[in-house]
Amino acid sequence: MCGIAGFSLSPDSSVDRTLAAQALLAGIAERGADAVGYAHRGDGNVGITKLRGGASALLDELDIPSGSTEALIHVRDFTKGHPGIEGNNHPIRHGSVVGIHNGIIENDDALFVRHNIERAQPQMTVDSEAIFALMELRRHDPRALSEMRGAMAAAWLDERDDTLLYLARGRLRPLWLGRTDDGLYFASTRRALTIVAAALKTRLEVGEVREGRLLHVSAGRVVRRRRFRPDRSYRENGYLPPVRAPREAVSCLERLAALAA
Repeated sequence: MCGIAGFSLSPDSSVDRTLAAQALLAGIAERGADAVGYAHRGDGNVGITKLRGGASALLDELDIPSGSTEALIHVRDFTKGHPGIEGNNHPIRHGSVVGIHNGIIENDDALFVRHNIERAQPQMTVDSEAIFALMELRRHDPRALSEMRGAMAAAWLDERDDTLLYLARGRLRPLWLGRTDDGLYFASTRRALTIVAAALKTRLEVGEVREGRLLHVSAGRVVRRRRFRPDRSYRENGYLPPVRAPREAVSCLERLAALAA
């Protein structure tokens, strides 16, 4: 179980990018404390910051430049790929693609072999890399997402195209959207979107992304919707509690209240 969040904004939006990212991070803080990270893009290049620990370790230092139009935010509760290896933590870079993932890809090693793809770094073992490796190779073809067996909600950027943010929901992981006139926010939980709306003093039109959907987002708008068939052979063993790091949530929300004030 991990948490993902982020936004796509119109270039002329007056939203405080850093506060928006801090609110989203606080909103997903409870979903993991093994690692935390974020990425942002405003000039074509994607900047990445990540570290070991929970969201509270990064909340005050988080900084999104005012010209940024997209951001990706992640908290990790790892399953495969030890967080002691930085490359395993999110956001993950594979070539030109930088992404975040909540879930598990069970057949990641087989996909690397099938497509003759090498890991971005030799020591990396994180399963999520398979998503972004195939998206780079297949140019975001939704049929490639059908090859993955597991659970997935993901978001990524591609430095070959500085106009789009990609959002995908496969099986067994939630993905919520919140829309305003000048932006789109996404998160693993509806509650995270409630928190960002309160911090920014705005109203969001909220809805959940359906399974088997790949969305292309540009300047805060969904500009294309594509479908894929998730592999339904995967079954999860046992119940996954949505709250993994409750103290991280309490700490971050208290600090966010002070920052927003």
